Amino acid sequence: RKEMSVSIKTASEIEKMRHACHLLEQVHDELGKVLRPGMSTWEINRLGEEMIRSFGCIPNFLNYNGYPAAICVSVNDEVVHGIPSAKRFLKEGDIVSLDLVVENHGYMADAARTYGVGQISKTASRLIETARKAFFDGIQFAREGYRLSDISSAIQKTVEGEGFGVIRDFVGHGIGSSMHEDPQIPNYGKPGKGPRLQQGMTLAIEPMITQGSYEVDVLEDDWTAVTIDGGLAAHYENTVVITDGEPQLLTL
Repeated sequence: RKEMSVSIKTASEIEKMRHACHLLEQVHDELGKVLRPGMSTWEINRLGEEMIRSFGCIPNFLNYNGYPAAICVSVNDEVVHGIPSAKRFLKEGDIVSLDLVVENHGYMADAARTYGVGQISKTASRLIETARKAFFDGIQFAREGYRLSDISSAIQKTVEGEGFGVIRDFVGHGIGSSMHEDPQIPNYGKPGKGPRLQQGMTLAIEPMITQGSYEVDVLEDDWTAVTIDGGLAAHYENTVVITDGEPQLLTL
């Protein structure tokens, strides 16, 4: 296993990331407003890509290892990396996770949200809220002096405390001039492990949680990860910078 190299960002790099993150946040806000029953998942992707390009940014998922779209659109039991389609239409009661990365002046911003389409079930609503809550419980430990797995452990505790599952097959990650940098950040595990957090680390922290089993299958398209038991999945992610005090949420 190669030695982990966690990059510490300079103030000017963090400013570039902050700018990219601010633009990404606007894309999420806009897409969250337009989601409605009858809309195709490709339409979400098209609108998102247009906005990203109108800001002078690059949609980083497009062609990343061959991924065919600008935005990962994952519906219901799709956990991550759902491929948008002109033939897939949202229905009342669906939940849809949008994950996107934008690049601006060589620096990346990464954030994911799960939205309800129209009226959703109480369980779906609680699942979405738990993913968000787990993120905020996790970043209580996103401070200098804690270890990386202190974040992971706090996320797992919140999710499992609500009776939901935590995905093992996909993890959060460092981010900066590349979409995926060291360290990997699981959403489960024992506290007190991994690198010590230092000011200037930039991390994409992203609880991915399930209604039932945390086990996933990847579909024949080689991208879309679905829950093995057909249960719903939710995803919540922000780009975070470790400071000398409270963590800063660049995408919020």
